[in-house]
Amino acid sequence: MLFSCVDNGIRKRFIDVSHQALGSLHFPISLGFRSQTQKLAFLSSDVDGRFLKPVINFKNVMDIFKDRFNQGLPKPIFHQAHIGETYSLIYSPFYLEDKLVDAILNEPVRTDLPDDFDISNFAGGRPKWSIHFIPNLCPSCGWDLEGKRDSIVLCCKNCRTAWRAVKKELKKLTVAHVPSDDSHVTYMPFWRIKADVSGIRLRSYADLIKVANLPKVAQEGWDRIRFHFWCPAFKVRPQNFLQIAGSMTVSQTLKKLKPEMPEGTRHPANLPIQEAVESLKINLANFMRPRDKMTELIADIDIVPETYLLAYIPFIEDHHEFIQPDINLAINKNMLGLAKNL
Repeated sequence: MLFSCVDNGIRKRFIDVSHQALGSLHFPISLGFRSQTQKLAFLSSDVDGRFLKPVINFKNVMDIFKDRFNQGLPKPIFHQAHIGETYSLIYSPFYLEDKLVDAILNEPVRTDLPDDFDISNFAGGRPKWSIHFIPNLCPSCGWDLEGKRDSIVLCCKNCRTAWRAVKKELKKLTVAHVPSDDSHVTYMPFWRIKADVSGIRLRSYADLIKVANLPKVAQEGWDRIRFHFWCPAFKVRPQNFLQIAGSMTVSQTLKKLKPEMPEGTRHPANLPIQEAVESLKINLANFMRPRDKMTELIADIDIVPETYLLAYIPFIEDHHEFIQPDINLAINKNMLGLAKNL
């Protein structure tokens, strides 16, 4: 998801594109729709072929994408963030006879190869990459961990703990939930992040009311309630992501959190905390009022995350939606279903 703060608000779009990693004029610059329509298989050392070594790194490719998409945006651009990205290195097959041929379509890619073209000039060789597995056992009690296929958080029913994979081991997560007595409830995961904000005053709930220009009068004690950013820990489309993050942050769930994993149905958490941190400035820009205040200040605001936890918030299941009545927030079931492809 690419978010851009411009003079008339926040532009958002979903990106699923590819770019050649060789920097060569002899191969196609992009895979087009092939990476979205063709079945992909993991690369392992027993796959035949010569695999050319990438030259352009992910950061350079992301800069190329941003330059391309920024051409259609009004200027100036005050801030940009790309959130929830998944990088993949995809090898597309070609073979060389007297021409360079696409091995999937069996059609020539270039018929005008120079006489001195030599594929051995490209660094490459056999793949040395392999898949590594981490035992799916709770490091605390040894019980089997549970999680959906796309979940980055695994839960232990026995000791009520949550874990995420970090490199080659499992790290314990700080979790909490808002208790609910409703029998038709699904717990949605959110990252709650405490951060230091410089450039504006935003440390308490009372500060939030002023920054967001909420139709409320600050009550006694609200200046002692610590402000937190809230971000969905699950993937949704860009427009839904911004709306959910803004609603949760402005509402500042004030009910006391119980410091343990909830029982019952939990929606899988599949958006990493690193991506949630990248969204903080976009989230702030979304709820700052008036709008001209955002464009005036946002470029000079710095946000430094301090602590975080994974909070499960109860949503009542309806026919078409999950509803959080305390903050008047509804999440469409179809929207969540479509997000599985993100």
